[in-house]
Amino acid sequence: MAEAHQAVAFQFTVTPEGIDLQLSHQALSEIYLSGVRSWKKRVIRLKNNVITGVYPASPSSWLFVVIAILATMYTRSDPSMGLIAKIQEHLPVSQSMSSQCQAVLSAVLFSTMLWLLLIFTMRLCLKQLLSYHRWMFEQHGKMSNTTKVWVVSVNFFTTARFILYFTCFLTTFSLGNRLQWYLKLKSLWAANYVSDWWEEYVYLRGRSPIMVNSNYYGMDFLFVTPTPIQSARAGNSIHSFFLYRRKLNKEEIKPSRIPGTVIPLCAAQCERIFHTTRIPGEETDTVQHWQDSDYIVVYHKGRYFRLRVYQAGRLLSPREIEFQIQRILDDPAAPSKGEAHLGALTAGDRIPWAKARTKFFSTGLNKRSLDCIEKAAFFVTLDDDEQGMMGDDPAASLDNYAKNLLHGKCYDRWFDKSFSVVFYKNGKCGINAEHSWADAPVLAHVWEYALATDSFQLGYNTEGHCKGEVDSSLPKPQKLNWEITPECEEQISQSLDVAQKLADDIDFHVFSFQEFGKGKVKKCRVSPDAFIQMCLQLAYFREQNNFCLTYEASMTRLFREGRTETVRSCSNESSAFVRAPDVCRRLLRAASEKHQLLYRMAMTGGGIDRHLFCLYVVSKYLGVESPFLKEVLSEPWRLSTSQTGVQQVELFDLVNHPEYISCGGGFGPVADDGYGVSYSLIGDNMINFHISCKHSCPQTDAHKFGSQIKKALHDIINLLSGAQPEPKKPEAGRPEVKKDQ
Repeated sequence: MAEAHQAVAFQFTVTPEGIDLQLSHQALSEIYLSGVRSWKKRVIRLKNNVITGVYPASPSSWLFVVIAILATMYTRSDPSMGLIAKIQEHLPVSQSMSSQCQAVLSAVLFSTMLWLLLIFTMRLCLKQLLSYHRWMFEQHGKMSNTTKVWVVSVNFFTTARFILYFTCFLTTFSLGNRLQWYLKLKSLWAANYVSDWWEEYVYLRGRSPIMVNSNYYGMDFLFVTPTPIQSARAGNSIHSFFLYRRKLNKEEIKPSRIPGTVIPLCAAQCERIFHTTRIPGEETDTVQHWQDSDYIVVYHKGRYFRLRVYQAGRLLSPREIEFQIQRILDDPAAPSKGEAHLGALTAGDRIPWAKARTKFFSTGLNKRSLDCIEKAAFFVTLDDDEQGMMGDDPAASLDNYAKNLLHGKCYDRWFDKSFSVVFYKNGKCGINAEHSWADAPVLAHVWEYALATDSFQLGYNTEGHCKGEVDSSLPKPQKLNWEITPECEEQISQSLDVAQKLADDIDFHVFSFQEFGKGKVKKCRVSPDAFIQMCLQLAYFREQNNFCLTYEASMTRLFREGRTETVRSCSNESSAFVRAPDVCRRLLRAASEKHQLLYRMAMTGGGIDRHLFCLYVVSKYLGVESPFLKEVLSEPWRLSTSQTGVQQVELFDLVNHPEYISCGGGFGPVADDGYGVSYSLIGDNMINFHISCKHSCPQTDAHKFGSQIKKALHDIINLLSGAQPEPKKPEAGRPEVKKDQ
């Protein structure tokens, strides 16, 4: 077979005259070019390591210091105060070297030490500057003198661009006086006293399915589809992902910053975006990351294909990737026995998957095929369904779109991959991501780049195909083969049953609220995020007639390897506002200000939940029972919320092309009797909501809760603007979505 021939470097046969070697020049050429590419990447990494290692200085600054010291020496002055002479006395050099050469060499050594000392001092100063967070708590327009000095100092140190991965190494958590000695001890040798335990105990040790319970999704453009051709959309998008990876490897991605500031966010999570897979284990999973991969794995109609995206050392053009994707779509081969539902193993419980992986996929053909999937840059699904906002009921179709992205058919995604991109028959696409390796903003950054590059940089021809020419001699994508035993098929079937029941229980409602947005909220001098959170509190109380523990995720990437902290949105102030017989503007502002304070504290290391979590972990290690910690950490989050913001606004033209914007993304409910709510504020006049819950809980309904959220949005904005609340209209929620479309 042609595919098998491409997979080996040479063949040999035994003849009467001896062994006859038949070298495959194409395969050897591929090996050579792969090595060249690998060495190029090593050189780039070495260069970036040098530049990062001397930041905030630059390699050229070393030459400046050397020349300056040598110049002062030739003016008969000694800037080293005798140190150069001392160095010269102890130089282990040959007697043949002249005294002048020895003096120059000593001056160079002194200059180098002085340069390194300056770098260390500048780093120390920058670290201390970036540990200052009081500016977050000051009112707009009322900057203290301390903060003014801090701004000038930070601007001085950040005149040069921040190096992407250097932002990982600037600050560490400031631990409170109450922190026990063992956490202080951990902070001395660990980069972050929270993140490694958070990844292990919250994500990797979970034994229930990661589909729905952990993975999350991101949507395509809401109102437009750049091309209706499935293979063309895949060609541009896949090419865009690899362009991003190239920029990432060269550290050319601009570090994310706090909006409106020069303060960088830690980029450590970016290292595991590509060629990363969660590996199942019986007690705990692990995250495996490989340094490089020149291919992706594509799923279509129950079959898995290996698609190389590099040929002769170059990245395939979008048109060539489209050509290869179309080959897969047109391939008539049937799935191997047991192959069609194989992905269900990643959707079911983790222990059965771990045992099956060890028993059926640890040797031979199955191991080689599984390795191919796990080491791929990322995973692609070619879906035969059509999705998006369409048809006679666009609101319902949007709900179905969200559900499909979250769990699909339960076997047509590889939920263990860092991320899987789904391309639908009508040209729509979306993304599903595993959660343990990074948080949503990291993947959203990649997704924004891919969407913008696809539409605004690469584009399509008049027929909807990718631009460019095709090299028809490209080797065909290689179909992966499997040897699935009846026992393994039985385990696949059991995992699929578990996953299907979970997927069928999920109730989803997605809507785009466009009657006003953050622009109007800001004019009322209220934080848009606090405004949304107060709306959620009011909506939940109206529906359930009680309050619940509310989780809002806040990033802690101001700190090295920081991930998230919890903002407890249900506060005494928010409860007082919601309980008021007549809604009160004063109580609303007090609740909003308290929420903003809690959010700022969470961002700057003043939250309590991760601290309590770490104390609980240590208590388990020591075998000490703490009823307080056990009770606090076992309370259910019946309202779990998260905001997804647009990070790279410059990539999108929301003025001239407001339709080119993603609808955001969402996740499953955290509690069986609760809601999961993701929201994104797009531009000044749009707020998108993704609401999830479970059909099995009679107290929750995603559509009813969505209607309550819309009513709360109107009531609170009317309160802030001084208008009278609008009378309640029956079934106001769903027709609004239709009207907006």
